[in-house]
Amino acid sequence: MHSSAATTVTGPHTMEGESIKLSPQTLIQGGDDEKNQRTITVNPAHMGKAFKVMNELRSKQLLCDVMIVAEDVEIEAHRVVLAACSPYFCAMFTGDMSESKAKKIEIKDVDGQTLSKLIDYIYTAEIEVTEENVQVLLPAASLLQLMDVRQNCCDFLQSQLHPTNCLGIRAFADVHTCTDLLQQANAYAEQHFPEVMLGEEFLSLSLDQVCSLISSDKLTVSSEEKVFEAVISWINYEKETRLEHMAKLMEHVRLPLLPRDYLVQTVEEEALIKNNNTCKDFLIEAMKYHLLPLDQRLLIKNPRTKPRTPVSLPKVMIVVGGQAPKAIRSVECYDFEEDRWDQIAELPSRRCRAGVVFMAGHVYAVGGFNGSLRVRTVDVYDGVKDQWTSIASMQERRSTLGAAVLNDLLYAVGGFDGSTGKLYAVGGYDGASRQCLSTVEQYNPATNEWIYVADMSTRRSGAGVGVLSGQLYATGGHDGPLVRKSVEVYDPGTNTWKQVADMNMCRRNAGVCAVNGLLYVVGGDDGSCNLASVEYYNPVTDKWTLLPTNMSTGRSYAGVAVIHKSL
Repeated sequence: MHSSAATTVTGPHTMEGESIKLSPQTLIQGGDDEKNQRTITVNPAHMGKAFKVMNELRSKQLLCDVMIVAEDVEIEAHRVVLAACSPYFCAMFTGDMSESKAKKIEIKDVDGQTLSKLIDYIYTAEIEVTEENVQVLLPAASLLQLMDVRQNCCDFLQSQLHPTNCLGIRAFADVHTCTDLLQQANAYAEQHFPEVMLGEEFLSLSLDQVCSLISSDKLTVSSEEKVFEAVISWINYEKETRLEHMAKLMEHVRLPLLPRDYLVQTVEEEALIKNNNTCKDFLIEAMKYHLLPLDQRLLIKNPRTKPRTPVSLPKVMIVVGGQAPKAIRSVECYDFEEDRWDQIAELPSRRCRAGVVFMAGHVYAVGGFNGSLRVRTVDVYDGVKDQWTSIASMQERRSTLGAAVLNDLLYAVGGFDGSTGKLYAVGGYDGASRQCLSTVEQYNPATNEWIYVADMSTRRSGAGVGVLSGQLYATGGHDGPLVRKSVEVYDPGTNTWKQVADMNMCRRNAGVCAVNGLLYVVGGDDGSCNLASVEYYNPVTDKWTLLPTNMSTGRSYAGVAVIHKSL
């Protein structure tokens, strides 16, 4: 299991002395005649006191009428108490079985320590569920039909779900017919597939289990590349015995949904594909799909061309640091569902003009400016613990840089070290010629080269740049003293830029992120003051809309990332 957490389960028969105390309740029933009046007093502590006394009697071996044995552990108990709390014991003691009259009863398939804990629970209503005991406690509770304990074991395992253990918990739930836990663990595996596929549990799955997982429409992946990579990893883990399953697995990889460049440069070059005729047929199918016009693609009803429809996890937007008007430590969090801003853990030190990205479940704040110096430090935010920690620094000091994740690597691009001007990937400012730029460069990780692509229609320094539906948006920015509200979008397929609707406000140095099919532009400044407002673009309607609620602080040069909402 993932962590060593534990939970104490309190059952229905509350004990005296606990933190919750109820006073006796009095009900007066009366009629026309005073003689008919009577008082009924209900004491909610009565049953708890009774169980406490019975447990004391058990500890002194008084009035005990049965001995329960498991392995080398012998437990004195009272039949009526066991029968009252466990349908298993009730059937045993009231039926025609030989155990109904026996003084000594052996329970098989349960170890002595676990049985002792469960009988303690019957008398005290308390039991501790831990990572160490949950796998023996749940089946034992199921045998004795102690359904409260069984349910709390399931709840504990659900709380422990993690990419490294969810498949193991799913298998455990399946064996013990824990239907709800099985569904929760399976949904968790689907929602965290990019992390799950890296673990030992995934690599140890059977063929049918892998097929079941990767064929799910609910699989949450940023790109079908992850599914292809998962298949290759699983085959290579035990290549000699698994090689024959390559075609069976590739049947469930939606190759037509992969970018054309990835199909040519990665899929076609993979030896496992080259050496399998069926897999080559799947690749040809994908290439033909890319050659069709969009309207014809939509008519194809092939399961491999059907986009996945994952259950979207609730998300929040993190706005990190910024200028207000100097560098600040403040971090704000926007809840999309509740339209609410909250302050969360501050950065370890002041930081603006940083690169901010979300990678492997964490938010990274890279480089930036602390108000007096450009920095090379990197801080990482854990949303579950609501805390920042510092990790290894970059080699160079950089502020106003671009940061991005590509092939599970974090890139810090360009920026300013305090003396040398460097190019941005999209527009920016050339310190040598002292002019704003309309040029755009593209980096190819396969060749480790930058190439120029089509220029924007206007010069933009300090533009907010984001990706939505595979297209690159450049929002606002400035050209000299002119701060822009215009927006243009780049289509990599046609290598062209086009204008879309203007924002509501002129903005430069704003943060940008995409979530749920919308592009959000956060804060920035309009040339005279920092902005607390946020607006979003809907590409379907070609319209910008201001969020009804502003940030608590107007800020420019803030970093923005979107993360899953902590439970």
